[in-house]
Amino acid sequence: MRSRRELLRRVAVGVAVATGLGAAGLAWSSTLLGEYSVMDLGAEQAGHGAHAAGGAASVAGSPGTTDVTALTADPDRHADVRVEFVARQERIDVPGGRTVDGYTVNGTSPGPELRARQGDLVEVTFVNESVADGATLHWHGIDVPNAADGVAGITQDAVPVGGRHVYRFEATDAGTYWYHSHQVSHVQVERGLLGAIVIEPADLPEVATDAEATALLHVYGGRHTVNGRAEDARVAAEPGTTVRVRVINTDQGTAAVWSAMPFRVVATDGHDVHEPTPVDGERVLIPAGGRADVAVRAPDDGSAVRLHTGGRSVIVGGPAASVPPPAAQPSRTLDLLAYGSPEPLAFGTADPDREFDYVIARRFGIIDGRPGNFWTINGRMFPDMPMFDVREGNVVVMHVRNDSGDVHPMHLHGHHVVVLSRDGIAASGSPWVVDSLDVHPGEAYDVTFVADNPGIWSDHCHTLRHAVDGLVAHVMYEGVTTSFTIGAVSGNRPE
Repeated sequence: MRSRRELLRRVAVGVAVATGLGAAGLAWSSTLLGEYSVMDLGAEQAGHGAHAAGGAASVAGSPGTTDVTALTADPDRHADVRVEFVARQERIDVPGGRTVDGYTVNGTSPGPELRARQGDLVEVTFVNESVADGATLHWHGIDVPNAADGVAGITQDAVPVGGRHVYRFEATDAGTYWYHSHQVSHVQVERGLLGAIVIEPADLPEVATDAEATALLHVYGGRHTVNGRAEDARVAAEPGTTVRVRVINTDQGTAAVWSAMPFRVVATDGHDVHEPTPVDGERVLIPAGGRADVAVRAPDDGSAVRLHTGGRSVIVGGPAASVPPPAAQPSRTLDLLAYGSPEPLAFGTADPDREFDYVIARRFGIIDGRPGNFWTINGRMFPDMPMFDVREGNVVVMHVRNDSGDVHPMHLHGHHVVVLSRDGIAASGSPWVVDSLDVHPGEAYDVTFVADNPGIWSDHCHTLRHAVDGLVAHVMYEGVTTSFTIGAVSGNRPE
């Protein structure tokens, strides 16, 4: 017979184990997000600028609060461009590649190129014919009204199979953009639910060209493509003429662009470069989600020139049989911080209204019951990421620093930022205006923008699997709220 002391010892051990398991289970369950609103995430940060005060979360639900659904384009204005996009989940035949499981828009991937003229009111009716998880459309790089931003669980519910949603926005800024789903985006974007957007200028651009072509880069089933084809693209051009090649990087990594012949970068992320100079012996790096318009001159002798765009090329000019040899990728990278000529900004940055830190790192933890090595912002892990609280009209400066070991293409919705400095070195070229900015390990950027587009805006890494693992914060305007939620009940999964 066991002694009384042995029995007591075993009971004590059992109680200790049960207590430990109970505590571990309680800690694990406390990480489960369930159904949640972005209004409840983290803590608002009013920053430390000259006029920082108040807080977005403190006014949520109070008199005068505006719901995101009210932040729309003029509902009485007639649409100048009206299209219907139908999304399907189906097999995609990639010319020159192979058939892959993916998503199409109007039967193709990439979907149709949407074109408008600067100042047009664009209306897109989005129909989900067969995308099982639901889908949305986000207008990447276009500063649309918040109701049209297309982020499931923040500005709308994901459109279910058989459903439809109407997006309306003014094509305010001329340039090169793209659209993609922002529902389960790390899957739907990677598998092709996307397309190009070109907004033509109302007036002549700073750098005139004779012709233009779109080069949308995407990887399908491991094969690099241009405009959905796993083969080089050709652009017809008369000898001596100049072609604007609109390069759109829809992939999850940085794309390199280079050529054996000089070229010019005439726009970044939809904004013209002031007085661009020839690029010779250097490559241009385009972040995930970013764009660069490149001016290429067809040779005077009637031959062709090859513009390398990541894993494929665009061949400009020459007869169809003319195939210029590949050129080795240059080791030097064009520094857009010093490219082109300076030009005054439309707003001052010496005394900003709000200043925020956005410091990226990572640590081990549990998010929604998943253990892992997750991203942090200012030392916080999702869902305790900061809410950057602004008021309409604020001049905002963000100090972005990457203390992690990965490159992060940072993308702020609804706004473009101007790069002020990198690692303490002030910008000296044309204003570098971006909506997608690669921040390399150890780098620190100061960027600025004017808070002129009220709403709740995602500010996240466009390596979308990083966003899934928590690398997403939000810029929140005071007095704005949302009734949408994220989780299994609503079916909204923006990343």
